[in-house]
Amino acid sequence: MSNSNEIKVTGHVQELVANPSPLGLFGLAIVTLVASSAKLGITDGTAYIIPWALFLGASAQFVAGILDYKHNNTFGATAFCGYGFFWFAMAFSWMISAGLWGNGVAFDARQMGFAFLGYFIFTVYMTIGAMGANKVLFIIFFLIDLLFLGLFMSTIGWVSSKSTIHAFHMLAAYAEFGIAMVSFYGSAATVLNSHYGITVLPVGAPFGPWTKAAQAAKAA
Repeated sequence: MSNSNEIKVTGHVQELVANPSPLGLFGLAIVTLVASSAKLGITDGTAYIIPWALFLGASAQFVAGILDYKHNNTFGATAFCGYGFFWFAMAFSWMISAGLWGNGVAFDARQMGFAFLGYFIFTVYMTIGAMGANKVLFIIFFLIDLLFLGLFMSTIGWVSSKSTIHAFHMLAAYAEFGIAMVSFYGSAATVLNSHYGITVLPVGAPFGPWTKAAQAAKAA
């Protein structure tokens, strides 16, 4: 999630490293758009979500994360690789529940709830980091917070009321659809702004108390 190309020199080899953020955000946008259609009740099942989860949600974000490591971008690398692995795990979880490894495999859906809780915690501190990137990324991470809040509260087994569980499920559904829309915008903005060398689509400046402190430290 870096905003510019970089040139790295290793020995006598000069390497141009392109910005991987548009690819990662596009992968996130596609998989959340498809997955949210099921949560919203527009489509049924997960069979046709699995390929998009593996190739766009998982692989595209993982590749973007590895390339962000080459940018020395700890935030972007951690975000893209972390969520890439999430979609790998989700795809395999859907395959397990569909009986790919046989019908005798025992599983407890509440375990998914604890995984969602872990990713909610992860996303909270990544949201704080997103404040130092731009406002579009902050909105994406804030919506991911809502997604995981809705997912873990609707699956972990702490809530017994069906209406409350449904409310958290719908929170996750609409948050996921929002993630898709804002991620499409973020991907487009990064591509077009970089391609033309001007601000075609604004993404908003970094903000927050830690951003100001970091800027002051760099200026000192």
